[in-house]
Amino acid sequence: MKIYLVGGAVRDQLLGLPVKEQDWVVVGATIEEMLTAGYRQVGKEFPVFLHPKTGEEYALARMERKINPGYKGFTFDTSKDVTLEEDLSRRDLTINAMAETPEGELVDPFHGKKDLEQKILRHVSPAFAEDPVRILRIGRFLARYAHLGFRVAPETVKLMQQMVKAGEVNALVAERVWKELERALSEPNPAEFFAVLDQCEALSILFPSLTMDSPEMLALKAAATLTQDSAIRFAALMHALPDKKTLSDICKRYRVPNVHQELAKLTSAHYKKALQAKLLSEYDLLALFTSLDYYRREDRFAKFLIACSAIASSSHLTFDAPWLSAIAKASVIDVAPLLEQGFKDQALGDEIKKRRLEKIAAALYQS
Repeated sequence: MKIYLVGGAVRDQLLGLPVKEQDWVVVGATIEEMLTAGYRQVGKEFPVFLHPKTGEEYALARMERKINPGYKGFTFDTSKDVTLEEDLSRRDLTINAMAETPEGELVDPFHGKKDLEQKILRHVSPAFAEDPVRILRIGRFLARYAHLGFRVAPETVKLMQQMVKAGEVNALVAERVWKELERALSEPNPAEFFAVLDQCEALSILFPSLTMDSPEMLALKAAATLTQDSAIRFAALMHALPDKKTLSDICKRYRVPNVHQELAKLTSAHYKKALQAKLLSEYDLLALFTSLDYYRREDRFAKFLIACSAIASSSHLTFDAPWLSAIAKASVIDVAPLLEQGFKDQALGDEIKKRRLEKIAAALYQS
């Protein structure tokens, strides 16, 4: 049995970046031997084990063969005879197909180190075309490394275009699309994810309402300079779609989590009024705060303001988020004294609204 550090940890070490997690491949072992050694099996499609002490993932070296469309259409060989090089050959990119021995020696059969030095994202072999998720992964990696000068190899772009024409992208499962998109949204340059899709002609299939020069994409780029929060970036990206149905369809199609959906839908519905906030009356402002559920969800309101700031910046508009936040905070009232005074039901609601309007009016006068 031989154990090697593989994939992202080796790549990021060579790039001089922090290693967030370590993955290991085990050559020359069986499932029974791993279990006897105390590892806990967690993989269903192929044997993956958790280390009894560190909890890190250890996978048996494996080969795979495509038998059906989509990313699930594979059969795996995890016999003791599978070599390290055979295992590395099935990986997506040369920069991810490197390993390190326990002695610290680099195993690099596909010249990943050279591609790192030349800042190239290049597929390992034609087998790349068998898994459409790899198109999304290329996009995510470019979103992560574009600021370092990385680019996609022309031959890899050509291969991805062939995959799209062959219909592989149509086999993508919604959860995998969202998983890769959400991770890309947290990277330094999330718009590069969509640039890769556009380059291989998959953008019009997966996100037909988006183009690279659209207001939505410009807002995403602006949001990336303001926050790393993927929900805020998603809201900025979705803000100017043609109609509510388009946004709802995207959220439904990719099963977007509620926290992202809610902020995106609120931003789409209310960003125009927020950008014009200084022209609004106290009645309009109260209606805005109420629609945004500010008085119960102040944290989400803060994220809404960041999304609006990104939209304004991308459109060369002026937006004073601190001012609007201050007005909202000024309208908060303490309900407890009203309850003590006997207000309840409709009367309580009316009194709360009245006092909030008074506070907003006073705040506007002082500003």
